[in-house]
This record gives sequence, C-alpha cells and structure tokens, in this order.
Amino acid sequence: MKRAALASLFLCAAPAAFGQEEKRVVGLIRPAAACASAPVKAPEPSPEARREMEAKLAEARARYEKTPNEADAIIWLGRRTAYTGRFEEAVQIFSEGIRKHPRDARLYRHRGHRYITLRCFAEAVKDLERAAKLVRGKPDEVEPDGQPNAQNVPTSTTNSNIYYHLGLAHYLRGDFKKALAAYRKCLEFSRNPDMLSATAHWLYMTLRRLERPAEAAQLLSLIRADMAIIENRDYHRLLLMYKGELTPEKLLAEASKAGGSLGYASTAYGVGNWYLYNDQPEKALKVFLKIVEGPQATSFGYIAAEAELHQMGLKDYPRGKLPTRTIN
Repeated sequence: MKRAALASLFLCAAPAAFGQEEKRVVGLIRPAAACASAPVKAPEPSPEARREMEAKLAEARARYEKTPNEADAIIWLGRRTAYTGRFEEAVQIFSEGIRKHPRDARLYRHRGHRYITLRCFAEAVKDLERAAKLVRGKPDEVEPDGQPNAQNVPTSTTNSNIYYHLGLAHYLRGDFKKALAAYRKCLEFSRNPDMLSATAHWLYMTLRRLERPAEAAQLLSLIRADMAIIENRDYHRLLLMYKGELTPEKLLAEASKAGGSLGYASTAYGVGNWYLYNDQPEKALKVFLKIVEGPQATSFGYIAAEAELHQMGLKDYPRGKLPTRTIN
C-alpha cells in the first residue's frame, strides 16, 4: 500500500486506527472528545457573515419552536446550528429528530456528515449506511442548499449526498474497498457537472489507493475541460491534473495564493495524493503537514490529511515540522 511507503519514512509505530470509537450507547450521543483528539473549530467568518448565520439560525429556531415535531424544522435547526460551528449541538438536534422520525433518511445523512466533522468516522458509517437503506428504491430528490452557491442552484440530491459522505467516511477509515462501492453508487446519482466532478475526484483517489490505475484512467474519460462547473472548480481542476492537462505544481501555486482557504485544503490534499501515487512520499507528507497548519479544520481535504497523519503515527509532531528521525 502507498500509505505504507509514507509510514516507512519514520521510526515510529502507528497507533490504533483514527476514528475507531468505543461502542455507542443506544439513545445517547457521546461528546466529540470521544472521537476527535481536540475540539474541532471552524474558520472564523467575517462579522457580517457571522451576523447572517446567527440571524438564519434564529429563524430556524423560531420555526422549530412553533413545530418541534416537524422533520424539516428539526433538520434546518441542526444544519443552521452546524454552520455556526456548534457541531456537537447539531448532532444532538439530529438525534432528537431521529427519535421522532426514525425512518427519515435525511436525519441520518446530516448527522453522519457532522460525525465526519467531529472525526467520529465509525458512527458516520453507521448513520449513512442506515440512510442508504432507507432511500433504497425511492425517488431521489434535490437537496436544498443551506449555503447557496453563486448561482443559487443546488447541485446535489439526497441520494448523492448519502453515498458521497458514506464513501468519504469509509475512505477516512482507510477502508478503500467499501469507499469504492459507495462512490460507484454515488456516481449513479451524480447527474450534473458539479456533482460528477466531486464524486469522480474521490472515486479516482480511491481507485489509485487500491492500485487500480487502469480503472482510474477510464473514469477520467467522463471529465472535460469545458464542463459547466458552478461550485466544484477545485475538484474539476484536480481531475484535469489527473488527466495530465494541468501540473500539480501549477495547482498548488494557484491555491496557495488564497492562503488558508477551503480551496487550498481541497486542492492540496488531491496534489498530496498525486505525489503519493507517483512514488514521491516525502512531497506528499510535506503537503499533508502544510494542510493541517491551516484553519480549514472542517473541510474534507483537511480531515483527510489529518487522517493520513494519524494513520502514520504523526499526530504528536508539531504542525508543519518534519520529524527529525527519518530514513534516507
């Protein structure tokens, strides 16, 4: 495995797999400390953005107080709470919704997402697998955006989000075979350029981690430079890099101009993996370490880089500093 190549750079043993939490107590939600090794902090928004978030949260809370048993009211209260960085509170809200609506797949989908944010990967898998069972055989639906893109056009659906996050949860645990199955299912519901780019990016990386380069290359036939992308430009440009139409150095240089942005974390993680596939583990490690120096602790690129470092036993090294005990 390529991850072993990275781990072999260091004279240290990897700890127990990151995200292996103790058994859940039915009906209760453990605090995030049982999953993440430290509190998960979202990037601080601008004062204007913070005011808008809090105003929308107040609206969602008012709706919930009027109709506390309505599934949509619970979902939006949980989503708006999470957008303000109160992830554990959001999990509690979704859990309340599940007690009231145990067959509503959306509640498991959203709680599963926030379990990923909190690094509770095993819990996320359970929720998202439950959501997948609940939507099986049912019509797919567009999922409204809580934080709309520039064109205010939702690009994902209930089913695509369930399988996308399920694939991610497996991927973050290092279970690439199960991630592959989930992303292939997600591809069935990825019916616009944005969702196709997002799914293909993670599916490509999964195939490369499984050392199936021919299948990964075949997947890239779905991607064109002139696709009408609304929001997933970082994933789209990474896919063009995988096709050889852009260089990793160019992408990293462009992403670095935006500082510690969400786009940097997404792009840099893809580039780090590219270095890993192409037998440049030291470059990959440097990229992963730089990602976790940044503020995007809730982004999937950051979480994935962090998971790589934990799998390699590097969680105790100072951020941004390579260990001194290396093998040349």
